[in-house]
Amino acid sequence: MEQLATGYGLIEGPVWDDQRGLLFSDVTFGGVFAVTGQGAVSTVFEHRRGIGGMTQHVSGQGLVVSGRNIAFKPFDDGPTVEILGQPDTNGGVGFNDITADNHGRIYAGELGESPFADAPTGRAGRLWCIEPDGAARVVAEDVLLTNGLAFSPDDRVLYHSDSRRNAVMAYDVFEDGSLGPKREWATTTDGAPDGLVVSEDGAVWVALAGGSGVAVFGADGKEKRRITIPAPMCTSVCFGGPDLRQLYIVSGSEGAGTDRGGAVWVIDTEVAGLPVAPATTVLA
Repeated sequence: MEQLATGYGLIEGPVWDDQRGLLFSDVTFGGVFAVTGQGAVSTVFEHRRGIGGMTQHVSGQGLVVSGRNIAFKPFDDGPTVEILGQPDTNGGVGFNDITADNHGRIYAGELGESPFADAPTGRAGRLWCIEPDGAARVVAEDVLLTNGLAFSPDDRVLYHSDSRRNAVMAYDVFEDGSLGPKREWATTTDGAPDGLVVSEDGAVWVALAGGSGVAVFGADGKEKRRITIPAPMCTSVCFGGPDLRQLYIVSGSEGAGTDRGGAVWVIDTEVAGLPVAPATTVLA
């Protein structure tokens, strides 16, 4: 395992870009950055704090990002385009992790309350689906702390971390993008499930916030491997590299002894990750 970059507050939203390398956000201090496999870091967006999730857009001209809303941010510093506005039911907290399916739909987890609340009230958020034409609907409810989202290799199951329940939930996915009832698919005891990705063999790789690493669950929901990092606040994971056989692991500063302890690591893997489809939302 190699550390590629450090000096960030809370790293989230890792996305692989064939041209730029690993893209990631700093929730605490703001900005989106890129780091190559050789450790060269560049700035993609300078500002905007609170980006908890990102995904590519089919145009190749920018990223869909979360935060107070779901929006498209172009790489050329052009105007931001709002895709889904601030929910009027969650006190202005906004959204966290997002992903896209093979039809280009965006799935976005709404926060019921701030994930940094000192005394959580248990207010739940919802899961939204945004169609390519921009129409949005709620497809799941009662999510205490929404985090990682990823699809199974056949696109028929959506995995979803609910960190406050210490569980990865699973939903059956229907052709129209709607979801069946959620079910508890896997649980964690030494760290809360945070960002997650899926590999070609159907395994689900889950970052463990407070657990210093990544738990790898087989398609049956049983843990089969553990990858550790030298930091407790492991926040998310992403497959990258030319053949998607490198696992990028990102962290936050909590427990690192400094508020700039967030870092990016990379490790080679024997199995390739699934490519994540871009969003195809029409940008009005």
